[in-house]
Amino acid sequence: MAGLNMSPELGGSYGEKVLSNGDVYVGSFDGLLPHGIGRYTWSDGMIYDGQWEKSKITGRGKIYWLSGATYEGEFCGGFLHGSGTLFGLDGSVYKGLWRMNKQHGKGVKTYSNLDEYDGLWREGCQEGLGTYRWCNDNTYTGNWKAGKMYGKGVMKWANGDIFYGDWSDGLENGSGCYKYADGSIYIGIWSKGLKDGHGTFFPPGSKLPNELRCPESVLYDNMAQRLFHSALYSAEAPVSKKAFNGRCKITRWSTLGYFHKSKRISHRPSSLGVWNIDTSCSSLSESTSHTQCSSSDGRHVLVDACVVAYDREYMQGVLITESISHYDFEKSQRSKKKWKMKQQSRGPGENIYRGHRNYYLMLNLQLGIRYTVGKITPVPMREVRSSDFGPRARIRMYFPCMGSQFTPPHNSIGFFWKDYCPMVFRNLREMFKIDAADYMMSICGGDGLKELSSPGKSGSIFYLSQDERFVIKTMRKYELKILLKMLPNYYAHVGAYDNTLITKFFGLHRLTIKGRKIRFVVMGNMFRTELRIHRRYDLKGSSIGRSTSTHKTNGNTTLKDLDLSYVFHLEKSWRQSLFRQISLDCKFLESQSIIDYSLLLGLHFRAPEHLKAYSESHNLPAENAGLPDNYSDAQLHEEIRNLPKGLYLVAHEPSSVSSLPGSHIRGSTLRASAAGNKEVDLLLPGTGRLRVQLGVNMPAQANSKLLHNGLLDSAETGPIEVYDVVLYFGIIDILQEYNMTKKLEHACKSLKYNPLSISAIEPKMYSKRFISFLKEVFPE
Repeated sequence: MAGLNMSPELGGSYGEKVLSNGDVYVGSFDGLLPHGIGRYTWSDGMIYDGQWEKSKITGRGKIYWLSGATYEGEFCGGFLHGSGTLFGLDGSVYKGLWRMNKQHGKGVKTYSNLDEYDGLWREGCQEGLGTYRWCNDNTYTGNWKAGKMYGKGVMKWANGDIFYGDWSDGLENGSGCYKYADGSIYIGIWSKGLKDGHGTFFPPGSKLPNELRCPESVLYDNMAQRLFHSALYSAEAPVSKKAFNGRCKITRWSTLGYFHKSKRISHRPSSLGVWNIDTSCSSLSESTSHTQCSSSDGRHVLVDACVVAYDREYMQGVLITESISHYDFEKSQRSKKKWKMKQQSRGPGENIYRGHRNYYLMLNLQLGIRYTVGKITPVPMREVRSSDFGPRARIRMYFPCMGSQFTPPHNSIGFFWKDYCPMVFRNLREMFKIDAADYMMSICGGDGLKELSSPGKSGSIFYLSQDERFVIKTMRKYELKILLKMLPNYYAHVGAYDNTLITKFFGLHRLTIKGRKIRFVVMGNMFRTELRIHRRYDLKGSSIGRSTSTHKTNGNTTLKDLDLSYVFHLEKSWRQSLFRQISLDCKFLESQSIIDYSLLLGLHFRAPEHLKAYSESHNLPAENAGLPDNYSDAQLHEEIRNLPKGLYLVAHEPSSVSSLPGSHIRGSTLRASAAGNKEVDLLLPGTGRLRVQLGVNMPAQANSKLLHNGLLDSAETGPIEVYDVVLYFGIIDILQEYNMTKKLEHACKSLKYNPLSISAIEPKMYSKRFISFLKEVFPE
């Protein structure tokens, strides 16, 4: 059909032409070419009746396929292009915009089973904002990607349940709020359609603020309205900086705004992140004057102004731990100003929007990286030379606002840019199979960066690319000097050992804005994983200042040595490989006089199989999926001894592995003795098939370790003592030199500040103690 070219011998403005292949055209001509109104009938029975332009089907018309499907609308160059309606063979109807034979733009499709989608399309699939109504009265309003629910969205089921939060591949995935038809509410985290992580459950009958007790219809309409407005607002032209004066202030109960029928829709960007409840300000003492009454299930429920809630932790939809908390909403309302100063936990970073205090800094950083990578990429690949290292191996450029002969104009502040050792870092990116275009799109794409709070005492600011592949960290001047000094040996070490656990560096830059110098290093993000990270630890092998206040923790908190209440059992050959590589890495850091580094450890827990079986066999709803009342600790521990494995190792098949691109792509696949010493993949039913590497997707068994008093740490482990886990780890903070640390310690003493004694340990002693501690964490 596309691009018909006919040369009929018949002259005049109207006529009929029968082609040699049996096709027939009847209509207007312009000379020898069909032009105007005409009807074309193919030999197989397909018919087009409508406008032509210079032998091309262009304009409005109608086409009939032999199958019975029809289309009526606009065409361009022989393609369905513009607005039109398609009546499908199966009874479905699409009315909306088209581009090159595919639905593209705003459109409404009614399916043969009476489902309906009203929203945006892209290349034939639902993508963007849209509403899908099922024939059973379930309704979803929110974002779509590649034909599946993806991003923020609101789902309302026919039974009255409502979920508002993050979606991925058609399933709840991320933070969200679920309101049940019986009035109970769960605010927490989901992973691939299952509750997975920490959350708070409010049972039915709890005395809640008016915002949480509004009718379901109002709740759904209000959330959908806010979602639509947010999407429309983000697509508009940037507004003035005045509208976003300063950092966005969000209270810990900012989610209540999504349940409130507001008369005015705010233009400020919002963040749902991890919906956290602050228990520190609302816990009640035993001497509280509020009265209690027993609910039907035997639990105590507070009346008056306080609300009873249950802090819960799930693993793949299975309830693992639960504790009771109380919230005094009247008290929180009275201290409203104080609450406004508290920031809600935002999950994996805060989006840097126009008006953010670091917005122009982000723009300058992106512009500089785009310029540098674009400049160095066309240079033919070659081995690095000694002249490629050191502070003099750099690219320097000034970026005026109006642009120059070498730089484009931009809407930010004029700045000076310096890129250190561009050829070295270009080769490092190539070494880890990072494509230059993907690197630029990840960091410099239109979605911008996300800002993370500093997890350590360094005071550095961390930024995360939108696809979470790369972490950008601000540096002190002495850290930059250390990295430049060690870079030749670092390059040799990383090149020699594919499985090195040391931080992967991909770029080193400096911005100068109005005389202020800001240094950045780009690193690989080791927690960009297929599986959700439930716990993360920063381990140094020290006990001084190595704990985290429990009331300040949430699902994204990085815990420390004294917070770790597990030991991990690996396959014997994997443990040997692990400590062989750690010894090599520590020896390298020791040669560079580096100390104070740590092992960043991420844990993904698999739900215990006996709890899965119990939950499934009793068909328990998620909010009540726990242990039965007559289920004793002795029975529980007995089942753990015979716990069937939830992790399966299978022979490695590169074509079957689902893996996200990242800095770990270079390491070799581990071999397992259970598989005949062959390379293996980790098979997780319902999740995927993952490649097992050193420090990536490593299955292990986590056992609760005993404290000094011989008791289990019940706060961390709950009722379960053994878990199947998947481990992720790497060595970080490798820019602290021994000599520099001694200088800092001396300065601290002169200021009468008590520094950590760890800084007085020499590199050789530090690495020895570090490895010794890790051998306790990963015992034989």
